[in-house]
Amino acid sequence: MATAIICEFNPFHNGHAYLLSEAKRLTGEPNMVIMSGSFTQRGEAAVCDKFTRAAAALRHGADLVVELPTAFAVANAERFAQGGVRIAKFFSGVHTLAFGCETDDLDALRAAAAAIRSERVNALIAAEMRGGGYYPRALEEALRTVCGEEVAAAVSSPNNILAVEYIRALEGTEIRPLPIMRQGAAHDSDKTSGGFASASYIRSLLREGKNCADLLPEIPRHVTRPELLDRAVLYRLRTMTAEELRALPEVGEGLENRILEAAGRAQSAEELLTMVKTKRYTHARLRRILACAFLGLTEELQTTPAGYARILGFTDEGEQILRSCTCKIITSAAKALRENDENTPHLSLDVRACDIAALAYDEIMPSNSDYCTRILRENREK
Repeated sequence: MATAIICEFNPFHNGHAYLLSEAKRLTGEPNMVIMSGSFTQRGEAAVCDKFTRAAAALRHGADLVVELPTAFAVANAERFAQGGVRIAKFFSGVHTLAFGCETDDLDALRAAAAAIRSERVNALIAAEMRGGGYYPRALEEALRTVCGEEVAAAVSSPNNILAVEYIRALEGTEIRPLPIMRQGAAHDSDKTSGGFASASYIRSLLREGKNCADLLPEIPRHVTRPELLDRAVLYRLRTMTAEELRALPEVGEGLENRILEAAGRAQSAEELLTMVKTKRYTHARLRRILACAFLGLTEELQTTPAGYARILGFTDEGEQILRSCTCKIITSAAKALRENDENTPHLSLDVRACDIAALAYDEIMPSNSDYCTRILRENREK
């Protein structure tokens, strides 16, 4: 038996340590973490490398860390959740999916998940989108109209939207959802509370070289600066065609032309985002599109399931979880790529993303860490 947790740990902070501890307390089961690798849902290189984040997780409550393939890590909430749940389902020993959110009202989250399928809700969302709205706000307003304030509140924050998508992705499985209330500061807040802070605020502190030792169990030695990739991103966009941009996830309705026009004039990724952004397109969505363009991640690949579990680290209990895995287990990226099977496009993207993220540090890191970094075995005292 095990509890799965789909996450980014970007970086691994006190709130994540609490989530792992609380999940273990509530279920009495070891934790299997399904973690984004080198790029995240915000469309940026993770603040530190996946091996560092996996090691911190294993030292503070995780028992097995599996990489969420890049194709789903750089995706909207629905596809992010589906990609993570798909991996959880590969492990017959997993019967719980725990996740942090702003509410532990499972009934409200389930009601929101069910309402998203309703024709009336979707008609209201479509009408709002035609008027220039964007999806998160349109969804919340539609649920408020159809289901009332309590259900609408269940999708009022990014963490809750993910929670709803986890519940939708779990339908038809025997895995039960377990919401765990977020502690301390709100999502994206620039405040701290009782040793807790939002991951975005902690990233800003790390990148500014400020002291945040009271907010993380461990301070990463090296951190990325996404803006260091700007010229490479602009180069990539300026050499793409409209047809190539249309092949990316989340691109449609002429957005490719807006991006191409802005790429020809912008001097940074941030300036490009400002040029392209409208009420309909959130910064997060546009950043994901830029990341997909940079990484060569197409809509076709993002909608193709991955059939493997790439292991980053484990404990003795994690080794027991591994025995319940029903898919291909990858412990050597090099060996798996030599096999050249149906998983190669996804795994190749993971390796490419890792090498590209290595360019985002003040001191450029070597490539090929996917080939030369050993799987971490964390031995805990009994």
